[in-house]
Amino acid sequence: MTEAPVLLLDGASMWFRSYFGIPSSITAPDGRPVNALRGFIDAVATLITRERPHRLVVCRDDDWRPQWRVDLIPSYKAHRVAEENPAGEPDVEEVPDELTPQVDMIMEILDAFGIATAGAPECEADDVLGTLADRERRDPVVVVSGDRDLLQLARDEPVSVRVLYLGRGLAKATKYGPGEVAETYGVPVDRAGPAYAELALLRGDPSDGLPGVAGIGEKTASTLLAQHGSLEHILAAAHDPKSTLSKAHRTKLLAATDYIERAGPVVRVATDAEVTMTTDTDALPLVAAHPRKVAELAERYGVSSSLGRLQKALDALPG
Repeated sequence: MTEAPVLLLDGASMWFRSYFGIPSSITAPDGRPVNALRGFIDAVATLITRERPHRLVVCRDDDWRPQWRVDLIPSYKAHRVAEENPAGEPDVEEVPDELTPQVDMIMEILDAFGIATAGAPECEADDVLGTLADRERRDPVVVVSGDRDLLQLARDEPVSVRVLYLGRGLAKATKYGPGEVAETYGVPVDRAGPAYAELALLRGDPSDGLPGVAGIGEKTASTLLAQHGSLEHILAAAHDPKSTLSKAHRTKLLAATDYIERAGPVVRVATDAEVTMTTDTDALPLVAAHPRKVAELAERYGVSSSLGRLQKALDALPG
């Protein structure tokens, strides 16, 4: 194992945060907003400086609401579907009009630089992140996201996987390993990642349209996992009249048996996605693959200073 990590970035999470965190008055010379573009490039430069990776992949949401998850939990992300979606068309996520063109700009610049992006059919970015992290056998992994769901990836073996959580912004980002997940959420440290996924399943997540088990909030879910060790053992206790599980909890869990069974694959990130990358390697390029194209895009979008910061961050890495 080398000391330099592979950095796996949750692209959509990061450019959404940049879009809402930076004023749309930041524009290209032709007047188009470039706040998300500039914020994203600056964030990547900051992360490279902090983490000093030698490999980096920006993971994409090729299917933000996979049908196989909707089939299991119909309410999954239903509130995010654009209302004007034509009948019979695939679900379209309600995204600010000024953000969508900037995602294309980001992809253009990453491509010109030679920075790898990765996606998978019928999978969200979470599943791409989960698959790449699960596959890694050589280098430590740092997953970067503003989505707490990714905390389930934290582990120590066979390589270290840490989740840099951006919930309070990049400046206050918190890095979670199994110990931090266990301490923060009260789950067993020896299986902190999987236990966090089980806590999320029981607790539910309104932002994803997941109802959870009625009457079981985060604190109760944490207590049950601490007492029983796993969701499997909690359910075994619920079905055992002689167990120490309270009647109230038993009733709530048994009433939600069908939901718990269906929600498992929805809440857990996939680790077997058919991931494809835009480059032959995820090695982080120290110089742009297509410098003339990068210079042209920098001028067109008015992000020369941000790309300069990115190059400065790359220059500081060992050759």
